[in-house]
Amino acid sequence: MKPIWIVDDDQSIRFVLEKALAREELPVRSFTNPRDVLAALEVDEPQVLVSDIRMPGGSGIDLLSKVKARHPGLPVIIMTAYSDLDSAVSAFQGGAFEYLPKPFDLPKAVELIRRAVDESVREEVLDDRVTQMPEMLGQAPAMQDVFRAIGRLSQSNVTVLITGESGSGKELVARALHKHSPRANGPFVAINTAAIPKDLLESELFGHERGAFTGAQTMRRGRFEQADGGTLFLDEIGDMPFDLQTRLLRVLSDGQFYRVGGHQPLKSNVRVIAATHQNLEERVRLGGFREDLFHRLNVIRLRLPALRERREDIPTLGRFFLQKSAKDLGVEAKRISEPALAKLATFDFPGNVRQLENICHWLTVMAPAQVIETKDLPPELLEGAVAAGHEHAPASVSGHVSATSVADWAPASAPASVPAPLSTPTVQPAFTDASRSQGEVASVPASGVGSFGDVIATDAPATSPAGAGWLLDLQREARERLNAGQTDVWDALTRQFEAQLIHTALELTRGRRIEAAQKLGIGRNTITRKIQELGIDD
Repeated sequence: MKPIWIVDDDQSIRFVLEKALAREELPVRSFTNPRDVLAALEVDEPQVLVSDIRMPGGSGIDLLSKVKARHPGLPVIIMTAYSDLDSAVSAFQGGAFEYLPKPFDLPKAVELIRRAVDESVREEVLDDRVTQMPEMLGQAPAMQDVFRAIGRLSQSNVTVLITGESGSGKELVARALHKHSPRANGPFVAINTAAIPKDLLESELFGHERGAFTGAQTMRRGRFEQADGGTLFLDEIGDMPFDLQTRLLRVLSDGQFYRVGGHQPLKSNVRVIAATHQNLEERVRLGGFREDLFHRLNVIRLRLPALRERREDIPTLGRFFLQKSAKDLGVEAKRISEPALAKLATFDFPGNVRQLENICHWLTVMAPAQVIETKDLPPELLEGAVAAGHEHAPASVSGHVSATSVADWAPASAPASVPAPLSTPTVQPAFTDASRSQGEVASVPASGVGSFGDVIATDAPATSPAGAGWLLDLQREARERLNAGQTDVWDALTRQFEAQLIHTALELTRGRRIEAAQKLGIGRNTITRKIQELGIDD
């Protein structure tokens, strides 16, 4: 393992950490200033960097940015005096792994460094996997069948029809078929037949002669000519206009076609791969698709599974797309926790792989910390999980139940009248009559509240949660304010709720913010921002 680098002008700090890490059998190398660290980085690299924030000859914040520019995945722990908390918070925006306030508890410091080492080793393994990733990913049996089919077709020029839902990766399969075929050195030309107006599609496919129609000022080669010697991918073939299907059939039959307005037959040596999300047999039955063209295209059919049919691939795809998004945006790649991955894998992804890629792009931009937690996932994923849970919820839940979690509607600047301290909610499963006999648990939102006014009806099971009293208090308080005509009920109660949660957590941790954030299940940046917004004295 590579050594842990410690950067601090204070000899006592370096000595204490060196001895503690040596007892843990972790290699250490120490520096007194950032300048020496940057020089050492020219020839070596640490497993973890632990740096003070204020040193003669350089700032730990500046060192952090320079180190991250060279080694984006390197965990950097910033040491700081308590008064430097604001600087440490700004360091997180530069990609710091964690901060270590001085004076620190030595066992906790070692534990933090050990955690950073584990993260570094895990990231090295993931980076290796990403650099070795092929153009397509999938360990699920259904995807392995697709890969085997691509392999068998690698030396063939046969026409292929790819079916699957939108966003499942049909063009990727077409590109893979081209890449591993004898035509790999030829062009790969793709056209979405559903995205081009009917009047222009014929010209797009077959080209046109000069003067063939108004605006045709020059001769134009169509996609069949452009793909000569290679592969033409016809996406969404099921949406092709009926009259154009006849022309396409002729090309597939004898390889000849005419440009629009042309009189000279042209030959094209093209392999056609078609794709559709539609049921072509049904389209043929309804008269929307030519049966002879269907049989001409349906020589070899490959069906791509929907992402919900290959959930075991979601973690690998998610990590890959996070790396890809970070590279596209020129930022450090974010990591995703195992609980967040588990939550991600429960979503049905109606948009399939394309939707997962978009979500990872969203997380790269919007997630507040470098490690993505469950609460950082997009609202549609969290709402989808709640909606799924309500399929088995008791019929006695009245009104609309908000998909927002308790943490989302928590408080912001306490108004004059603050209700009695809220007790910690105890969330217990509710059982339907049908599920009792089968042992199934029905999901009920942690808040038990919809839009502040709706609560679980009183015909709930007799063994109601012991902590439900705070919900009734909340309901009464909300009703009083709403009946009084107040227009800031949401903000007022939310701020009180957040303030109460954070204040209680800080009491339990004796003012240690990082530990309080961990107990609450929120990010370190979030608790710092909320403390400032709410004016909490910790």
